[in-house]
Amino acid sequence: MKNFRFFLILIGLITCTSAYSQNTGSFVSGTVVTPDKEPLENVSVAIEGTSNGALTDKDGKFRFIAPVGEYTLVVSSIEHKPYKKVVTLKRGENSFNVTLSTSDNELREVVVLNSAAKFSNKESEYIARLPIKFIENPQAYSVIGKDLIKEQVIVNFDDALKNSPGLDKLWSSTGRGGDGAAYFSLRGFATQPNMVNGLGGQTNGGLDPANIERIEILKGPSGTLFGSSLVSFGGLINVVTKKPYERFGGEFSYTVGSYGLNRISADVNTPLDKDHKILLRTNAAYQYENSFQDAGFKKTFFVAPSLTYIVNDKLSFNFNTEFYTSDGTNPLMVFLNRSRELEARTPKELGMDYKRSFTTNDITVQTPTVKLYGTMDYKISDQWTSQTAVSYSNRKSDGLYSYVMFQTEVKDDTLNRWVGDQNATTTTYDIQQNFIGDFKIGNLRNRLVAGIDYFTSKQNSSSTYILFDRLSSTGADPNYLNLSEAAVKAKLSGSAQSTSITNAGVYSAYVSDVLNVTDRLLVMASLRLDYFDNKGSLNVKTNATSGKYNQTALSPKFGAVYQILPDKLSVFANYMNGFKNVGSSTQPDGSVRTFKPQQANQMEGGLKATLFDGKLVGSISYYDIYVTKVTRPDPEQVGYTIQDGDMYSRGVELDITANPLPGLTIIAGYSHNDSKNEKTTTSEIGRRPVGAGPADLVNGWVSYTIQTGAVRGLGFGFGGNYAGENAITNSAATGKFIIPSYTILNATAFYNTGAFRFALKVDNIANKEYWKGWTTVEPQKLRQVIGNITFNF
Repeated sequence: MKNFRFFLILIGLITCTSAYSQNTGSFVSGTVVTPDKEPLENVSVAIEGTSNGALTDKDGKFRFIAPVGEYTLVVSSIEHKPYKKVVTLKRGENSFNVTLSTSDNELREVVVLNSAAKFSNKESEYIARLPIKFIENPQAYSVIGKDLIKEQVIVNFDDALKNSPGLDKLWSSTGRGGDGAAYFSLRGFATQPNMVNGLGGQTNGGLDPANIERIEILKGPSGTLFGSSLVSFGGLINVVTKKPYERFGGEFSYTVGSYGLNRISADVNTPLDKDHKILLRTNAAYQYENSFQDAGFKKTFFVAPSLTYIVNDKLSFNFNTEFYTSDGTNPLMVFLNRSRELEARTPKELGMDYKRSFTTNDITVQTPTVKLYGTMDYKISDQWTSQTAVSYSNRKSDGLYSYVMFQTEVKDDTLNRWVGDQNATTTTYDIQQNFIGDFKIGNLRNRLVAGIDYFTSKQNSSSTYILFDRLSSTGADPNYLNLSEAAVKAKLSGSAQSTSITNAGVYSAYVSDVLNVTDRLLVMASLRLDYFDNKGSLNVKTNATSGKYNQTALSPKFGAVYQILPDKLSVFANYMNGFKNVGSSTQPDGSVRTFKPQQANQMEGGLKATLFDGKLVGSISYYDIYVTKVTRPDPEQVGYTIQDGDMYSRGVELDITANPLPGLTIIAGYSHNDSKNEKTTTSEIGRRPVGAGPADLVNGWVSYTIQTGAVRGLGFGFGGNYAGENAITNSAATGKFIIPSYTILNATAFYNTGAFRFALKVDNIANKEYWKGWTTVEPQKLRQVIGNITFNF
C-alpha cells in the first residue's frame, strides 16, 4: 500500500512538469469532401494495419493520434469509392484533405498499397529514443507486430518471439521469485523481455499477448540508451502496448485447442466525451491450458485499461495499467549434474519418458503482477519537446515449486526431486526525463535526445528449498506418485526459513545526437553516465547486510548511415557499448576485492532496405562483440577471484519481409553465431558459453490472402523454425551435453469476412519431440491444433 501511495505521488509530480508520451507524437487531421466540396460525415479515416483512426464529423473533419512512421491512410464510406494513400507521419501535426468520388453500384476491388506494411513496419521512437526512420538507424533490430501475432493464432508470448531472427528460447518462466520471464539467447547472450514502452516492466510469470501492439528486439549491447539493469550484451526485448484511439471499436475473441486450451479475450476502445479528448481502451484475457505431459496446467487472467487525455495540440496524458495473475505448475526442467563427467550426452541417452512431468497438479505457484505507467506530452516549441515518464511494477511468487536434478556421483539414472516454498516480492520504479530536439546548426540538421533516468529495485524473499525424495529417471518408481501438496507442506514445516531484503538503485544521464552531414550521410554520437548503488542484502534474522557496493560506468555509442538510395537503401556501421555491474568479492585472506563494471564492445556493419514502395524491407549485418573485465577464479591462487577474463561473440544476421504480389507476404530470417570463452574459468576456456544458444537459427513464414472473388479474405500461412545443435553444458569437468538440432513446422488457415474472422492453426505438424535448455533439459510441446473465432466491431 505504501508503494502504491508513492506511485500516486509520482503521478501527481509529473502532472506538474512537462513530459512526452512516445506514442502520441503524431496527430493526423484533415477534411473529407465530395467533388463538389460538400463535407462528408461518418466517413472512416484510419491507418491500415492499426487501430488508429476516427470518423468524420458533420463538417467532414477528422483528427486522431498515431505513431510516427510510414503507413497507408485509408478513407472509406459505403456510398463512395475507397481512398488509399501511402503517407509518412511525422511528429506533430499531419494534415490530409481527401476528396471521395461516388461509388459504382457494383463492388469495386481495391488494390492495397503497401500491403506488407502490417508485417514490415519497423518505425519506432523507442529504439533510438528519437523519431528516426528504420533506414536512418545505424543499429540492427527486428519488429514483430500484432497482425502477425493474430495471423499465427499465438496465445503464448514466447511463441511470438520465434519470428525474430537470431532469438531462441533457453528457459521458460519458472515462477520462482527473482527469475522473471523466460530467457532467450540473443547474439550469444541470455536476455529477457524486461521492458515495456521503453521502461522497466518485469514479471515473474510471463506476459500475455492480448495488449501487445508490437515487440521490438534491439540487437547488440545497448547500454548507452538503456543502461544495464534490464538488458544484456546481446540486446533487449521491448514490448509496445496498445493505446487508445479516437473512435468506438474493438473485438471479442474465443480460442479453443488441444490440451484443454480455452482462451477468451476482449479489446474495447471508446471515447469518453463528445470531443474525443478522453479515450479509454481495455484489453483483457482469460486462458486455461493443460500440459502435454501426465500432469501440469496453467491458468491466467489479464486486464489492461489504458487512458489517454488530449488536453490540446501541445499537451496530452497517457496512463497504462496491466494486471496479470498466473496459477499453475511450473514447467519440467531437468537439471544436469554440474560437478562430474556426464554419462548421458543427449536427451535421448537420458532415457526419460517424454510425457512424464515428475510433478502433480496441486504443486502450484501463483505470480500476480501489477504494472502502472504514466506519461505526459508537452510540446515546448516547433524544435523541442519535453518527455517525462514513470513506471511502477510489483511482482510476486507465492506457492510451491518443484524441480528434478541428476546429483548422484556416478550414473545419470537417478533424480533428486527438490521442492520449494516460494514467498518473494519484487518492486521496481523507473522515472525518466527526456528533452528531444529537432533543429539545425547552420545547414546541418540535428536530432538530439538528452535525458536522466532513475531506476530502483527492491526484493523481499523468504523462499526455502529442501530435498523431497529420489527416484528413477527411466523406469517405473513407487516414489513417483508420493509428491503432493500435503506431503510437501509436511516436509517443509520442519525447515528453517531465511528472509533477505535486497535493494539497488541506478542514476543515469545520457545524450544522443543524430547529425545529417548531408541528406544521405548521417552520423550518431551518444554517451551515458551511469551510477549503480547496490545497498546490499539484509539478512532479517541476523540483521546483517552484505554485498554493498557502488560503481560508475561510461557507455559510448557511435554510428553512421549512408543512404545509397534515399529512403530506400542504406549502408550502416556502429560501435556500441554495454556494461554489467560486478559486485565485490571476499578473498580467502579476508580482504575484499572490488571490481570494475564488465564491458562489452560491438563493431557492426550492414545494409538496410525499404524497396518497391515498402514491398521489400530488411537488413543484413555482421557483428563482433568483445567482452572484457570478466571475473574468474585465479588459476594460481585457490579461492581467489581476479578480473582479467574475456570472451567474444560474432556472427551474421538476415531479416527480410517481402510482399512480391498482392496478398502474398514472405518473412525470412537467418543467423549464425560464433561465441567462445577466451579467458574465463579454466574448465571453460576455448568452449562455447552455455547461454549462447544454437549457433544456427532459421525462421520463416509465408502467407497468402485471396484478394478478389467470392472467397476474398480466405488465406493460408505456413512456416516454422530450424535450430542447430546447442551445447547446454560445456566444460572440461562435465563434457558436452547436446540438445540436437530440430525443424518445427506450423500452418494456419483463416477467413476474414465482414465483422468476423475464423482461423485454424496447427503447431508442430510432425508431432516432433524436441528440447530446449540452459544447463537444463526442457521437453517442448507436441502437436497442437487451435481454432479461433473473432468478432470485430
